[in-house]
This record gives sequence, C-alpha cells and structure tokens, in this order.
Amino acid sequence: MNQFRFREWPVYKDAQKLFSLLLEVVRKMPREYRFELGSQLLRSGSSVILNIAEGSGKQSEKELNRFIETALGSAYETLANIDILKNNKLIKNDDFTSAQQVITGICNQLGAFKKKLDL
Repeated sequence: MNQFRFREWPVYKDAQKLFSLLLEVVRKMPREYRFELGSQLLRSGSSVILNIAEGSGKQSEKELNRFIETALGSAYETLANIDILKNNKLIKNDDFTSAQQVITGICNQLGAFKKKLDL
C-alpha cells in the first residue's frame, strides 16, 4: 500500500492546481488587499489540500470521512472568498471563472468520496 496514497488521488491534484491558481490571483491583487483578503483565500485553499492529506492517513473510514467533510467545507469557504473578490472587483473574470470551475470539480469529487465512505 502506498504510504502517501493521497498524492495519487485526482481530488488532491485538483486541489493543488486550485492553490496555484489562487496564488496567481493574490499576486494580481492590489497590495492593500493582499494581507487580509489574500491571506484568507490562501488559508482556505490550503485547508482543502491539508485535510485531504491528513484524512488519508487515518485508520478508519469514519475518520477519513470527517476530514473529507472538512475539506469540502474549506472548498465552499474558498468559493465564498472568490465571491467576495468578484463582488469588490478584486479578481479578473477569467480568474474567477477558472477558480470556480476547479472548486466545483473538487466539491463534486469530495461529495462522491464522502458518499462512498458514508456508513
């Protein structure tokens, strides 16, 4: 069994892709918004990745499920963060659309994963 099995999961790879996209969004933000809004965006995005990874190391499906649920919540939080940026004209439409598409895919994958694990 692969010790770091999460690295093979498509949802983990997509979450990494999302984080790279979020980094670019933050780099393009006006400087005065990077610390507060940019930091929050990156924290919620990294939380998706970290909860997937941490959950994969748990011994039971019940424990893994809890981390998948947390990752899903973080994905929703990330979407809310980009909504805030869009509503305040702090993100380009193309970046918003790309991020939203990736987040939607992640949410779909996590939802299916959770459904598979639900006992």
